[in-house]
Amino acid sequence: MNLPIRCLVVDDEELARTLLQHYIEQTPNLHLAGTCANAMDAVAALHQQPVDLLFLDIQMPDLTGIDLLKALVQKPVVIFTTAYEQYALEGYELAAADYLLKPFSYERFTQAVAKATAHIKARYQSLLPDDGTNDAGTVPRDHLLVKAEHRTRRIRFDDILYIQGMREYVSFYLTSGRLMALLSLKHLEEILPPERFLRIHKSYIVSLKHVEAADEEYLYIGDQKIPIGPNYANLIQKRLL
Repeated sequence: MNLPIRCLVVDDEELARTLLQHYIEQTPNLHLAGTCANAMDAVAALHQQPVDLLFLDIQMPDLTGIDLLKALVQKPVVIFTTAYEQYALEGYELAAADYLLKPFSYERFTQAVAKATAHIKARYQSLLPDDGTNDAGTVPRDHLLVKAEHRTRRIRFDDILYIQGMREYVSFYLTSGRLMALLSLKHLEEILPPERFLRIHKSYIVSLKHVEAADEEYLYIGDQKIPIGPNYANLIQKRLL
């Protein structure tokens, strides 16, 4: 995984946001996608631009960081940042990569980032390189190689009807049936050719080739109707309707 790790900082303290921004900017392979002062802004930001790594404060007004993480369907890897040590256990129970107790040094920050990077790589290890992969690390033009059911499977783009995200897994709905793999829908959205595939919902990517009909609420593929998410409606209007 050679692409920069996209990070979002969520903290109600301006000084904490500034410090994390400074640390991220001086760390190779990290890219700051944005900063948010509260959890609700973070929800909106994640809908607009999914990220790989979330630096998440716990004690925030209205909605805590823990509540935010529980509410997310597609969860980034998380490093909790807080001044309250008593929240560490609950943070680890939510499978956070690490827990930074404020104030923390740059050295401690890099240790947490190393753990998070390992988590991110593990998430994407099901997506294998291929002899057709180019120097930029992108996938071949006509297929994916995916680890599924203890085997390496070649999935042709032409055979994909749509893809459904389910927490840490995705289901490929193919012309030949269904296949599940440990993958991120967000990562698939990044690497699938945009002229052939379109994300229409937080849980769905569709093959444009197989879309037979559309209205304001659904796309229709065979006898399946796939819901259009409200955050994707404008894009779909431009591309399809």
